[in-house]
Amino acid sequence: MQFTKRFLRLFTAVVLLASTTAVASQGPLDQARATVDAVMAILQESDLEKQVRRERLSAAILARFDFAEMSQRILALNWRSANGQQRERFVALFSDLLERNYIGHIEAYTDEKIDFVKERVQGNRAAVDTVIVTKSVEIPISYRMVHKGADWKVYDVVIESVSFVNNYRSSYGEIVKKEGFDGLLARMSEKLTELEQQNGNATEP
Repeated sequence: MQFTKRFLRLFTAVVLLASTTAVASQGPLDQARATVDAVMAILQESDLEKQVRRERLSAAILARFDFAEMSQRILALNWRSANGQQRERFVALFSDLLERNYIGHIEAYTDEKIDFVKERVQGNRAAVDTVIVTKSVEIPISYRMVHKGADWKVYDVVIESVSFVNNYRSSYGEIVKKEGFDGLLARMSEKLTELEQQNGNATEP
């Protein structure tokens, strides 16, 4: 799947929002706001070695995304037909790919502003509506979250009415249809190896 450069740039904000430790007893919007503060604090530590900064950002990302929920929604019916080992492999590969793809974009984050508009909560699900404010445009972004323990974790992001999950569902669904589930896993594994060889350069999963 070919994301536009703009989508990739905007997804930087997605990762920023979705990467912090738990903020107990706070709602999804409050946790989102605390997330931005925490991540920006890491980015502003100019004396941090690059590897240390990346490790901190990586740990934060992995803690805030609900990759199992996201994976299940991306695969849809293919999740049901996959066996337990295939599911576990997919979740592991997808989380690694997402992390390696966007860590560089996070580090390049500059002066965009995030306005938190409102939260909508229904049971253990919520949406946090925000607006990314740049020098030339305002972009609406809605974060879909699920409540687990004290955490509100992100499982989908809707950028200008385009769902992150739906984009991957379409792309990965076509691969499964043509090459089977193991074919998809093989492709993802190859892409991860390519990223590792590029030493973390940003590209697409």
